Amino acid sequence: MVQELEQDSLNEIVANNDTVIVQYSATWCGNCRIMKPKFKKLASENENISFVMADAEKFPESRKLATVDNLPTFATFKDGKFVNQVQTNKFEVLKDLVNEVTSN
Repeated sequence: MVQELEQDSLNEIVANNDTVIVQYSATWCGNCRIMKPKFKKLASENENISFVMADAEKFPESRKLATVDNLPTFATFKDGKFVNQVQTNKFEVLKDLVNEVTSN
């Protein structure tokens, strides 16, 4: 399941979950909309990971947890710490990022 941020509280989610993967997006971003169902598919396949959608424009504090200078950006966090990120519209690249954080 994918949790969509309703408030600027990603830091709490990262602190309270072992593994978190975030899709930073924006309403105007076409590639973000293309990647959203793929992100949800990965979430359904990895139920032990917290998947979060964060609007990069609405939630500046959440955005600061990663280097978001292009959208969509996908960031991984483990044990409350930033691990890695990619900026992509390719499913295989996103899948590799998920595999990387689950294998550690």
